[in-house]
Amino acid sequence: MTLPLMPKATAVWLVENTALSFEQIAQFCGLHPLEVQGIADGEVSGGIRGVDPVASGQLTMDEIKRCEADAKLSLEIKSTAKQYIMQKTKGSRYTPVARRQDKPDAIAWLIKNFPTMTDAQIAKLIGTTKNTIQAVRTKTHWNSGNIKPRDPVLLGLCTQTHLDAATVSIKQEAEKSDAQSKEAASN
Repeated sequence: MTLPLMPKATAVWLVENTALSFEQIAQFCGLHPLEVQGIADGEVSGGIRGVDPVASGQLTMDEIKRCEADAKLSLEIKSTAKQYIMQKTKGSRYTPVARRQDKPDAIAWLIKNFPTMTDAQIAKLIGTTKNTIQAVRTKTHWNSGNIKPRDPVLLGLCTQTHLDAATVSIKQEAEKSDAQSKEAASN
């Protein structure tokens, strides 16, 4: 399910301005119901200002009223908002300073688990340079003694869907090269 932009801020607004149940808000915002209850109690949302999902085009008032009438229903994000949220931005993306030190660990994990993945695929997946990948491969990275292979999805450097797409393309390339080598062997 597609989550709204700024889910906690959206949850704050929904708690303050609607009669939706904690479960409905939690499901829509991808939070735990107890976290939504903490927002309602003022324990969790310390300085978070609510963001109106209706004004941002993610929900309609009709959808909110429909779900307020029946606690068993789930809020559905508008299809136009879903397309905008799911759209992948092109170009390099910003990686926070705290996560940059994790990139060599992610590279090592990818090299270990997908040895046929090219440097270009790794660079595109986690947003690093080919020089860094080569240094991790050859164990000439300045911090190679401390590098431990860790999943880039768990580190927050890529999403599971992007990793799955990369592995599918690796398998397709492998099948294609196998078919070509069999064809060459038969000739």
